[in-house]
Amino acid sequence: MINASRRHLLTAFAASAVVPLTGAAAAPARAASSAATAVTPLAAAASPVSVTLAPLDASYFAPVMLDSSLSTQVLPGTPPRTEVTSGGRRVALLTHGARTVVLPGPVRTFTEDKRPFVDDFRRTLPDLSRPEADRQYWGTSPGGGAWSTLGPSAADYSVVPGAGVITLTTDYASRHASLRDGEITDVDVRSTARFDKVPTGEACSYALSFGYQDTHNNYRARLSFLTTGAVQLRVEKEVADTVTQLAPTLTLATDVPAGTDWTIRVRREGARIRVKAWRPESAEPSAWAVDVSDPTFTKGRVGLRALANQGCTNLPLRLSVSRFQVDAATWATPATVTHGDWVRVLPEPFDGTWTEELEQVIRGWAGSTAPDLLAYAAMFLAGAPAVTAGAGPAKDRQVLGEAGYGYLDPQGYRYEGADFHEYMGIGWTFDDGVHTGPSGKQVGNLDCSGYTRMVYGYHMAVPMAAGEDTSRRRLPRKSRDMAEYAPGVRVDRTDGSVPPSAALLQPGDLVMFNADSGDDQETATVDHVGIYLGVDAAGARRFLSSRKTVNGPTMADLGGASSLDGTGTYARTLHTVHRV
Repeated sequence: MINASRRHLLTAFAASAVVPLTGAAAAPARAASSAATAVTPLAAAASPVSVTLAPLDASYFAPVMLDSSLSTQVLPGTPPRTEVTSGGRRVALLTHGARTVVLPGPVRTFTEDKRPFVDDFRRTLPDLSRPEADRQYWGTSPGGGAWSTLGPSAADYSVVPGAGVITLTTDYASRHASLRDGEITDVDVRSTARFDKVPTGEACSYALSFGYQDTHNNYRARLSFLTTGAVQLRVEKEVADTVTQLAPTLTLATDVPAGTDWTIRVRREGARIRVKAWRPESAEPSAWAVDVSDPTFTKGRVGLRALANQGCTNLPLRLSVSRFQVDAATWATPATVTHGDWVRVLPEPFDGTWTEELEQVIRGWAGSTAPDLLAYAAMFLAGAPAVTAGAGPAKDRQVLGEAGYGYLDPQGYRYEGADFHEYMGIGWTFDDGVHTGPSGKQVGNLDCSGYTRMVYGYHMAVPMAAGEDTSRRRLPRKSRDMAEYAPGVRVDRTDGSVPPSAALLQPGDLVMFNADSGDDQETATVDHVGIYLGVDAAGARRFLSSRKTVNGPTMADLGGASSLDGTGTYARTLHTVHRV
């Protein structure tokens, strides 16, 4: 049963021309810090995720009216499928041994763009217990991807709880920390940082970088900290090591003591660049200090730069960054999938026999715009509003809404283990009587298999197991066990040398990967699972899954393309395709 708020959401999803999956209430695990400053989002990035459905009128329903008798035929290929037609038009595609059914419906466009995030550096790095080659010096930013740190020495970078630290040990050597997301175009970004000393001899500076191509080509809004205690703002571009000021230098303050926080904010829309900087102990200025236009770099990373000018004599200087925040951003090419396939789930697997009872089920689904499996899957992406259950074991608990992946350990690595019931903050008793308790730390989170079970199990009523379950009647807990024991039929599997072609892949299929293994044969097994969505605007087959780097469910490419085609990690490591 569902309450009024959920009925309202699902009705809106079916009937509205544009349904942004964004709202005021996010999953608890993804709530922003109370210190965040409210801003008006960029016009182009008002919703990071949306599902667009063309307006429906009476003309839509005429083509979906079914004839008095339906025709069926078994199509060639493995697994066998039965096509149901009316007047020569396909109205359903059923797979023998599976519960999922693909039906034609209104064309929808699924879109995912950049999600807002805050990194307040609640971790300790580097992790000295790891081999030196595997050490992360700033780790992964929540929702923003992994940090890349460049400079004379990796040891110049570290994180202590509450601050990302850049240590300037040599003068006239830039240090750059940037997020590995080079497709950002428009952006509203800010950072807050402090130096531990007033420099002597020569100035030092810290900058907020954007449109960053590499260390030689980027934009930056830079604060210079002079030996007199003055702080100056410069807005610059660097092209092939040549630096040009885009606006006159502004002196923002004098006699500033060491250890004073400064916030820099940049808002870039198209070629327009606006910048302001202030001490966060006072209110943010209402006016922009700099408002210029420059079209040189149309996209690029965001990040930070620190520098001690040649001749600075009181090294080392430490820059402590307490906050890095992206309030809004767009990707140059957002992930987009458009098609008219709707995926629904039968109460029992189709045994290949067409019956009058089954015909009535298909007739009831014809032309329906009630949320299907893909709609539910999209309701956990970035920006999806929180919806609570009105009855049942999850009464008054959140059952839809933006999900994270898992909580952080002290080094900032995300824990796996967030199952569907942990997202809701409740325990669960499975069909075989096994009870699994809740986890207070995982409320609002879903790991890859937990996300799959939330969509297929909790919302689409496919039975679930507490663990492995070799009966093939229930959806197991782990992705590697899903590959062997999930209910339904196998569509394709790797031969051990190349990924499967998956010629009969269809929306709703489970796609499973051996994504973390290298040459170690002991790890050559499935370790990640997603739900196939469809072909994107570039012709690549795109899937949904919950991932650590992104911190939650995604169909986009941060930290690796969510595509089965090309040379990316998931294209190369596709292992098994399964139809529930």
